Amino acid sequence: MFEALNEYDFSYLWSWMGAPIIQTPTDIMATQEVIWSSKPDVIIETGVARGGSVLFMASLLDLMGGGKVIGVDIDIRAHNRDTIETHPMSKRVTLIEGSSVEAETVARVRAEIPDGARVMVVLDSDHSREHVLAECRAYGPLVTEGCYLVVADTIVAHLPEASKARNRSRRLEPGNDPAAAALAYMAENPDFEVDPVLNGKLILSSSPRGYLRRKGA
Repeated sequence: MFEALNEYDFSYLWSWMGAPIIQTPTDIMATQEVIWSSKPDVIIETGVARGGSVLFMASLLDLMGGGKVIGVDIDIRAHNRDTIETHPMSKRVTLIEGSSVEAETVARVRAEIPDGARVMVVLDSDHSREHVLAECRAYGPLVTEGCYLVVADTIVAHLPEASKARNRSRRLEPGNDPAAAALAYMAENPDFEVDPVLNGKLILSSSPRGYLRRKGA
């Protein structure tokens, strides 16, 4: 089913409060459920793209009364930055430009997290296995108990090669994908588990088995 939807660039058809979100509606709802249930104070997202996702999560935090989203991207295009910074939800967004896995960038992100904050992380930048695994190692320790590490676009592992050539997955090969990175990270870090309830009902998702919950709460 997802392969057929991919032919129509399904994830690219949607926006949030005027900004392209580049997510499937089911993943938007799943993210909402995760944020409501775990109530993070800070959400870190690598891969800002068009800005819709950071603004979506910022709007949820605003409805819940506080918090902020830290958006990290190696190249925040001027028009995308303008979309975010002129948006009503910009008050809850902090943008950091730089490679998500460089020590300096990670340090800048850490500096934005208040003491005692509950932290959630969404990884949606470079989707190669090694990059995502490096992100997991850099940002996974920041995720607090009961909160989530979301590894986006794990669907790539389940798409045929002809379909992988489209859009964000154009350079990926079997085993060189976010799903492989998530499995490798969980193998070396038993603090995280695939949320069985949430992942079990995501019949249509860009990130099957990509919603990882930190145990302990």
